[in-house]
Amino acid sequence: MATSSNRNKDRMTPTQVRAARRLRRQRRRRLVKFGGMSAISLLAIVFIFSLFAGGLRGGGNSGANTGPAPSGPGLRIPVQGADHISQSQTHPDYNSVPATSGWHYGDASAPVPWGVHGDALPDEILVHNLEHGGVGIHYNCPEGCDELVSQLKKIADRMGKVILSPYPGMETKIALTAWTFLDTFDEFDKDRVEDFARAHESSPNAPEYLVR
Repeated sequence: MATSSNRNKDRMTPTQVRAARRLRRQRRRRLVKFGGMSAISLLAIVFIFSLFAGGLRGGGNSGANTGPAPSGPGLRIPVQGADHISQSQTHPDYNSVPATSGWHYGDASAPVPWGVHGDALPDEILVHNLEHGGVGIHYNCPEGCDELVSQLKKIADRMGKVILSPYPGMETKIALTAWTFLDTFDEFDKDRVEDFARAHESSPNAPEYLVR
């Protein structure tokens, strides 16, 4: 049988009771703090992983920006990438005439300065200009077309990132190109040319549209 003296030994003093309560509160605070830090750490890990995964998906130069591609005048042509090649390299055929994407020279020959060019330029140069958000205005006049060239030049002179040049051998008299867009026709239409150029010049559809 426990004596009164033994029961008094088992009973906590007021000071001990207060100390025990402080210890329990401290333990609860540590648990809450640890739980909060764990949740924050987990969120940070998820965020970092999402950035890393996104970088893996977006890595490389696919020739097109992520997200919905802007629309605009002309026929949409499937992208053929944006690979740089040397002038000694060959490549598969382009999927449009003139070309609107694909293999292009990555040396000092391309891109060419914006503006009017009296000589025909190879697709491998023109595509590099398109990659930078440029617009191509081309004409095909085996027997000459001074009036048409003059009209096209007036439009090109008012634009920024535009190349005007002859393009022998294409099926129509006039062709307008932008990155993955093409419009071809025979009769000069000022509004048609201007609408195409304004819609596609520096369009975010082009891989490097911010490059001047």
